[in-house]
Amino acid sequence: MSAPSRIAVVGASAAGLSVVEGVRRAGYAGRLTLIGEEQHLPYDRPPLSKQLLAGEWDTERLLLRAPEAITTLDLDLRLGSAAVALDTRAGEISLADGSRVGYDALVVATGTRARRLRGTEGVAGVHVLRTLEDALALREDLAARPHLLVVGGGFVGAEAAAVARGLGCEVTLVTDTAQPMSDALGDDLGAMLRAVHVEHGVRIESGVLVDQVLTADWQATGVRLADGRTIAADAVLVGIGAQPNVEWLTGSGVPVGNGVECDATLYAGSGVWAAGDVASWPHPHTGEPRRIEHRTNAAEQGLAVARNILAGPEHATPFDSVPYVWSDQYDLKVQIYGRTRGADQVRIVEGSLEDRKLVALYGKGGRVCGVAGVNLPRATRTYRNAVAEAVPFEEASVA
Repeated sequence: MSAPSRIAVVGASAAGLSVVEGVRRAGYAGRLTLIGEEQHLPYDRPPLSKQLLAGEWDTERLLLRAPEAITTLDLDLRLGSAAVALDTRAGEISLADGSRVGYDALVVATGTRARRLRGTEGVAGVHVLRTLEDALALREDLAARPHLLVVGGGFVGAEAAAVARGLGCEVTLVTDTAQPMSDALGDDLGAMLRAVHVEHGVRIESGVLVDQVLTADWQATGVRLADGRTIAADAVLVGIGAQPNVEWLTGSGVPVGNGVECDATLYAGSGVWAAGDVASWPHPHTGEPRRIEHRTNAAEQGLAVARNILAGPEHATPFDSVPYVWSDQYDLKVQIYGRTRGADQVRIVEGSLEDRKLVALYGKGGRVCGVAGVNLPRATRTYRNAVAEAVPFEEASVA
C-alpha cells in the first residue's frame, strides 16, 4: 500500500509531535498538517505541576523541541485554532477559524481537559491545572502566599500541595479517597504519603467530597464539604481528573465513548487513528479497554501510529507497552510501571514504608500488573519485565 498523500494530526502536544516526527523520520515526504488549539509549540505538561509551578523553570524550558527543530519537519502548522468538526466522507477537518484541512489519513491526538466543579466557571481564585495558562495563573496566585485548598488527592493535587507548601502557603487537601493517591497506590503507600504531607504542614481531609465552592463577589472564599462542614480558603485548585476531548467528533462516525475507540493497532476506521490521552484501545493480551493519561504513553503511541499509518491498516501492528508515570513530592520520587489501579494484591518486595524507600508489586488475578517504587528508581525498573510479561504474582514477589 502506498503512503497517504496528506496526513493531518489534530493535537499539538506530545502524541501529535511524536506522530509527525515519526513519519518524517521514516522518510514520509507528503503533506503533513499539525493542528493545535493552543497557541504554543508542543510543550511538556508534567512539569506544570512541579518545576514550573514552583518557579524553578521558565516557560521556554517546557518546549519539547526548539523552534528550529519544528521548522525542519516542514509542517503545515496551524496553532491557535481548534478542530470543531470532522467529515470523514469528504476527508476534511473544520477549524474554529473557518478554514478546512483535507486529509487522507487523520490522527486524533486531542488529549483531555481538566474536569471542573459545577458552578465554578469564571470564579476568581478557582483553578485547574492542565495547560500552561492554568499553571501560570495558579503560580501567580501562589505568589501571594494564600491558603490553598486542593480538591482531589491524585497526582496533580498531591504534587501541587507539595509545591505550595514549599512556597510557604497554608494548604488543605480534600480527597474522597481514604488516603492521597490511594486509588493508584493502595492504602498503605497512600498512608505513607499522607504522613509525609502532614509532616510538611498540609491539612488533609479524607473520605469526603467537596459539595460546593463558596464565593463572595465571584471570588472563591472556601468550600462546603458533603458532610456540611465548611473550610475557608483564598484559592481553590480542582484536581479531580480529566475527560477526553472528543466532542468535535460528534456526527463524524468515529466511534467515541471513553475517548476515541480504536482497535489494538490504534485504528478507529475510516482513515482515522488516535494517539495519546484520548485513545481508547483494547489491551493486546487481555482485551480490556484502556485509556492512559501518561506523558510517556502519548509519545510511544504517537510513534506506533506513525508506523501503522505508513504500513496501512491491513499491515498495522498492535500497540503494546508498559505504561510509566512518575510523581515528585518533597524529597520523594514515586515511579509506577504498568497498571496499579484495580489491583487485588499488593506486596512490598524491597525496602520498607518506614524507610520511605521501597518497591511494591501489584497483582490482579494472580499475575503481576504493576510496580511502584519510592526513591528506589533502579530497583523499581528491574521489575518492569515482570509487568510486561504478567508473570505469576507469587513467583515475582519472592524472586
